[in-house]
Formats: sequence, C-alpha cells, structure tokens
Amino acid sequence: MLAKLFLCTVVTVASTFAASSVYDFTLNSITGQPVALAQYKGKVAMLVNVASRCGFTPQYKRLESLYKKYESQGFVILGFPANNFMNQEPGTNAEIQTFCSRTYSVTFPMFAKISVKGGDQAPLYQFLTDKKTDPENAGDIGWNFTKFLVDRNGKIIARFDTRVDPESPEVTRAIEAALK
Repeated sequence: MLAKLFLCTVVTVASTFAASSVYDFTLNSITGQPVALAQYKGKVAMLVNVASRCGFTPQYKRLESLYKKYESQGFVILGFPANNFMNQEPGTNAEIQTFCSRTYSVTFPMFAKISVKGGDQAPLYQFLTDKKTDPENAGDIGWNFTKFLVDRNGKIIARFDTRVDPESPEVTRAIEAALK
C-alpha cells in the first residue's frame, strides 16, 4: 500500500512539474468525462475554484455574465468546484451541476469536484499555486472564487482574490488586454 501511495505521489509530482501550461492537464468534466484542457488552447481562460454554499457564491452570476460578454472573442471560464473551505461545496457533481444551471444559469464549462489545497491538492492547482510556475501569482488558495487568468498559450497572467468582483474594471481590463 505504501509503495502504491509513493508511486502515485511521484507520478502526480512529476506530471505537475513537467507541465508548462494549464493546457497540459486533463481533468474530468462535471459529468465525469475526461477533458483535455488543451482543447482551450488559443483562448484566454479564467480558472475559478467555486462553491455553492459560500458568501461569494453569487459571483456565479457575474462570472456567467463575463463569459457571455467575451466568449465570442475567444474567452472561456472554467469552474472547478472544491470543498476545501468550511464544507461549502458538499454536494455531488450532479447536485453541483443542477444548482449552477438552475440557480445561476451557468453555461461555462464546469469540472468535477477537486481539491485546491492541502495534501490531496489536484495537480492543476499545484501548478497554478507553485512559485516555480509563476512567482508573481504563487501561493495557496485562500478561499473560494480565487480567479486565475491565463493567456492563449495557457500561461498565468493574473490572479484575482476571492473579494475581487469578476466584472470589476481590474478584471475586465486584464481580460481585454489578453484578448488583443
């Protein structure tokens, strides 16, 4: 068992550090299908760890609005449900999908629930938060709705804290600059 755990850890760590962009990762969609993030290469993407029972959950509405506003210009939002903060995303993937579509009419791509911090942190979030990947934007995820903006090649170009509104001038300026 220990050897299996060690091998799994080595493979995860090796794959994380072999990655050169977010587009090197494959994760399951909210419906359980593998999705290579490489399919979004050429788009500007915002990756957001989301939760359904958080004080910031209404950001779903503004994220969807942002997605609709810039989608035709090559922008996508990728939602990653995570239950790392005070059990604020306790539901199943099916429950999360239903909540997002019924409550906030979310149409941007949603992924299966993952961990964004701690010992079981998903490799994608290890990459996003690692100082070797991007010293300027590195560091642990502090709460739900942390937003990473990546360029068309999957390189991190900005990170926005939970409290930064998705439709704030700061965020929209960064998106518009990346879309040019």
